[in-house]
This record gives sequence, structure tokens and C-alpha cells, in this order.
Amino acid sequence: MAVIASVSGLNVAQSDLAVAFGASQPTILWIINVYTLALAALLLPLGAIGDRLGRKPMLIGGLAVFGVASAVAGLAPSAGVLLAARLLSGVGAAMIMPITLAVITSTFPERERGRAIGVWTGVAGGGGILGMFLSAALVDVASWRWLFVLPVALVVVALVMAVRSVPNSRENKSHSFDTVGALTSVVAVVGLIFTLQEGPERGWTAPATLTGLVVGLASAVAFVAWELRRRDASLLDVRLFRERGLAGGSITLLVVFGVQAGIFVVLFPFLQSVLGWSGLLSTLALMPMALLMMAASGLAPRLTERAGARSTMATGVALAGGGLALMAGMVSVDGGYLSVLPGMLAMGTGMGLSMTPSTEAITGTLPSGRQGVASALNDVTREFGTALGVALLGALLSAGCRNAVDDRLGSFPDDAADAAREGVATAERAADGAGPDGPALAHAAQQSFVDGWQQAMWAGVAVMAAVFAYVVTRGPKQDRSTAREHATEPPPGDKAPAPPEPDADHDLDHDLAPDPDPDLRKLAPPHRG
Repeated sequence: MAVIASVSGLNVAQSDLAVAFGASQPTILWIINVYTLALAALLLPLGAIGDRLGRKPMLIGGLAVFGVASAVAGLAPSAGVLLAARLLSGVGAAMIMPITLAVITSTFPERERGRAIGVWTGVAGGGGILGMFLSAALVDVASWRWLFVLPVALVVVALVMAVRSVPNSRENKSHSFDTVGALTSVVAVVGLIFTLQEGPERGWTAPATLTGLVVGLASAVAFVAWELRRRDASLLDVRLFRERGLAGGSITLLVVFGVQAGIFVVLFPFLQSVLGWSGLLSTLALMPMALLMMAASGLAPRLTERAGARSTMATGVALAGGGLALMAGMVSVDGGYLSVLPGMLAMGTGMGLSMTPSTEAITGTLPSGRQGVASALNDVTREFGTALGVALLGALLSAGCRNAVDDRLGSFPDDAADAAREGVATAERAADGAGPDGPALAHAAQQSFVDGWQQAMWAGVAVMAAVFAYVVTRGPKQDRSTAREHATEPPPGDKAPAPPEPDADHDLDHDLAPDPDPDLRKLAPPHRG
């Protein structure tokens, strides 16, 4: 929760940061985005290092780095110090994030793993919204510096619990660390995420944007070629993407998180600029969606046990796509919040149902010794989806607004019309000084925003429909209940598998952990020699 909330928390304090440090808008955006950039770029390498060195030490070290960096950020005397602290926070977050899921997938028995992943998914999905709500409340009540109190407090609690409760495990080191793969993955992720973050601000044809795109794509190609050469000794065995579970789960998470991020890009201007709500009230309006997402994430494992992973994923994607369609069809200036609430509720339910089985499909493809890499892949997919959704749906919204507003500005003065073309918030500021034409100008800008909203949402519906068709036809082959059935009920005449040899690379506290399910031994037939 601390890691996810820190992704979006500073968004509500942009104007406060600019005033406090006299910083430009590009500097403020870098303070916000450098955290996500460092987090996404280092997930795979640090997840692999955690697998090799031990997951518990990596988790504790990451929590320490993240907590210290958050404290420094809260006390930062200048924009430069805050920028450095946010970069260090991203490093700590990249140490934490893959280990959290790897600990769950490597310690919980299969019959409980789905529910544990459901809790993790619900917190990860709802943490961003909760972070924005608490951040908005703190900014309104106190100052932006208090935004960093929450992650520090959560880190202290997590450190105590991790030391007491988290078992240690590690990969059996049969090959050298893939340094080339780690470096090329970092360059590829930095280049592509930089392009998606800076494209809307600098322009998609700007030299910096094109350079980031070329470097990112070239590094991604080099990474894939190198990993195919390393095969079993690779950082990430890209051949595993032939598996339905890994491919289907990755695509589903990429699109679902992209749509979720794009929705927030659209919802906040609608609630604040069209409806005139405060930042705190606008964030509170998202809480029903977050709560349903968390509840559905907890329900998804039970539904998966009954209907299968593919059916649960498809149902979630269909509900999320239906929620987009509801918002696109019902949203209006006069309808207000109630015109978008049904779509938000359907979206939250659908995302919660689809995220848990998708996450389990990804982590279930890699062996237990590579769960740090599996978890990191899951997290990288989420980060890419978020950046992609903000860039593409945001661009569609802006283009739709500009096209719609041009048809409504013929009778307004040129300066007022130019202001309206910049966006709905700019149009409303211009309307305050437009005299008798002010209310009409503001209404025209609001209606144009709604038109652009509808274009972006219908594009999202089309993408979700394509993902639904993919999941139905190419989703995971086997559901959890079937796999558990095969694992616990061996065919008659087969002997029970021999217990695994102790792994010298496992720490003592992991080796002495109690058998998670000793009753399973009773199900095995007697050894027949």
C-alpha cells in the first residue's frame, strides 16, 4: 500500500510544490515521475537479486531504504533534494514490490494461495485510490510535507511484521547472475516509460521523445535476443510467453491497469472542473470504485475455484468493458456524478475479478525459485499498462475535446476561444472574465469535455472487447481446482513422491517452517517398492 500510494500521492500537491520551491511545471512532473521510472526500471533486476540473496533480507533492506527516503522527502529543503529522495524511494520500492508477492506465492500452500493473492491484489489495486484520498486530505488540512508521514508509518509497521512473520527463501544458484540481461532490461524500461511519460508533454515527435523510443525499442530487442541465448540461465525466460497463463495474465493486467489509469485521467477533470468539486471530494467520489475492487479481488479466488481462471478473467474483463460503455453512454454535464457512478461500480468489480486470476496465472508459470522474477514481471506489466493508459487515453481525450470545442466557439471572441481550446479548467478561468458570455463559454467547454470523454471511453470499450475475445480463446488452459485435484489425488498404484532434499540455499527459519498442509500426506497411497 505504501509503494502504490506513493505513485499517485504527490499529484494532488503539484501547485503547493511549485509555490514552496519556486519550481517549474517540468520540474514538478519530474519529481512525481522519477519515482515511477526508477520503480519500473529496477523491478526485474532487483526481483532476481532477491531470489538469489534471500527474499527476507531484500524486503527488510527495501523497507529501510524506502522509509529513509520518504523521511528525507518530507524534510527536503529544495526541489533538488526532493527529486533525489523520490529517486531513492523508487529504488526502495523496486526492492519491496516483487518480494511482497514472491513471499506469498512461495510460502502459502496452493489451496490458500489464491486467497492470499486476492488480498495482495485488492490492496495493490485500491492502494492508489486510498493514497490519493489521504493525500488530498492531508494537503487540505496540513501541508504537502505530511504526505510522507503515511509511507513512513506504514514502513515501520511493515518492518516489525516482516522481521517477526516473513520466512526467508532463495533460489538455488546453479548459474551466474544475468548481468547483461539486467542492464538491457533497465535501459529498455527507462526508454519506453520515459517516452510514454514525456510524449504528451514534449510532443510525440520531439527529439527527446523519439530518442527515448528508439533506445527503448532497441534495448528491448537486445534483451529478448540475449535472453533467448541464455535460455535457462536467463533473467527472464522469454520462451515462457508461449504459455497461455503467462501471456493471458500479462495482457489482461496491461490493459486493465491501462484503462484504470486512463479513467482517473478523465474522472478528475470531470469532477473538479465540470462539477466544481474540491480535490478531497473528488477523491472521495472514487472510493466506491476502490472498495468494490478490493472486495471483488477477495471474491475472485472462490469464483476461480468454482468456474476456473479463464471464466473468472473473462467475466472481469466483460464487466470492466461494460462499465466503460455505461460511462460513455450515460455521462453528461447535467447528470453529474450519478451519470458516471454505475459505470464506476461495474469497472471496480470487473477489475477486481480479473486482476487476481491474472496475477496468479503469471506467478504460477515460473518455478518457486524464480518467484521474485515472476512477481517483478507482474509489477512491470502493471507499470507499463498505467503509463500506456495515461498516454493514450489522455491523448484521445485531448483530441476529442479540441475537435468538439471548435464547433461551439464560433460566436466567442478569439482570446476566449483560444483559452477554451487549452482545456476545460483554462476555459472556466477565461469565462470568469468574459462578462455576459462567461456562462455560455464555460458550458461549451464542459460539454466539449464530455464529448471527448465519450470518444476516449468508446476506444477503451473496443480494447476491452479485444482482450475479452483473447481471454476466451487463449486464456489459461487449466483452473486452480483442477490443478489441486491432480496434486492431491494421485492415480491408484502410483507411489507418493519422495520428499524434496533440503536446499542448502534456504535459510534456517524457512526450513523449519511447519508443513503448511500435513493432511495431504494421508491422501498418498502406500509405497509399493
